[in-house]
Amino acid sequence: MAILEIRKYPDPTLRMKARSVREITEGILKLAEDMVETMKANKGIGLAANQVGFLHRVIVVDGLGKEGPMVILNPEIVQFEGEETREEGCLSIPGYFELLTRFRKVKVRGLDLEGKEIDFECDGIIARAIQHEIDHLEGILFIDRLSPVKRSLFRKIYLAKKR
Repeated sequence: MAILEIRKYPDPTLRMKARSVREITEGILKLAEDMVETMKANKGIGLAANQVGFLHRVIVVDGLGKEGPMVILNPEIVQFEGEETREEGCLSIPGYFELLTRFRKVKVRGLDLEGKEIDFECDGIIARAIQHEIDHLEGILFIDRLSPVKRSLFRKIYLAKKR
């Protein structure tokens, strides 16, 4: 197992769309294992493959049950309901948090590491984390979902801190 480097904004990899996993190879299994370690080491609740430089549709999310973190290949939201506004942050944009509205409850479909289809519902912080990670796979960051004014302020404040 290895702890991978998390790509930080404005790394261009974060803006790239990930490709579907068509075959579960040793490389995909190793990536998933390393992503879980990386997420835990950085005290995150979710992580997408783009965030560690791999353009595969792989996410890991913690807090789904007693089994520990869950790996989902080719995740998609197939149903949703309600809305909830909560503070959100991102391991790729350290130290920046903002209120964001997302679906309160989602139904997710994807594959597990054995290639079996999984289908489940979740709500609250886990639903938020899954939406956040699926956005990453599309090259979308949570700051893209902010109002134009907040996005402009983010760029001024965050990038000024980086200099």
